[in-house]
Amino acid sequence: MKKYSQETTVGIFVFLGLLCVAYLTVKLGKMELVGSDAYRLRASFTSVSGLRSGSAVEMAGVQVGKVVSVSFNQETMRAEVILQIDNGIKVDDESIASVKTSGLIGDKYIKISRGGSDILLGPGETILDTEGAIDLEELISKYIFGDV
Repeated sequence: MKKYSQETTVGIFVFLGLLCVAYLTVKLGKMELVGSDAYRLRASFTSVSGLRSGSAVEMAGVQVGKVVSVSFNQETMRAEVILQIDNGIKVDDESIASVKTSGLIGDKYIKISRGGSDILLGPGETILDTEGAIDLEELISKYIFGDV
């Protein structure tokens, strides 16, 4: 009987350990299993080079969401970006979404600058004012060849 008691105790500890690992994987990986406390907005850019899904969305230097997907729209010939914004954050219809770089050669992220309107965007709506990514290579070549 003592042998089965030890095996049962070890089995329970292994099971609890696996549950802890699964919990930490979900929390540290920032996965959502049951819904999320966020809503989605759309934005259309002329250029989003270097931006990818999972990139940060910031307002006033604080991360308030993430980029869900980046795709190319054949009809408008522009890059379509879907943003996931935390529920407590309000974005008005005059806000400006810009593709920025953290540091000189860092990761790309979306910066939302708040507008002055009282009309808030709801889930699925589009941020109309956008600024694409600055092409550093193009700027350097213009400077070198005197087109600046």
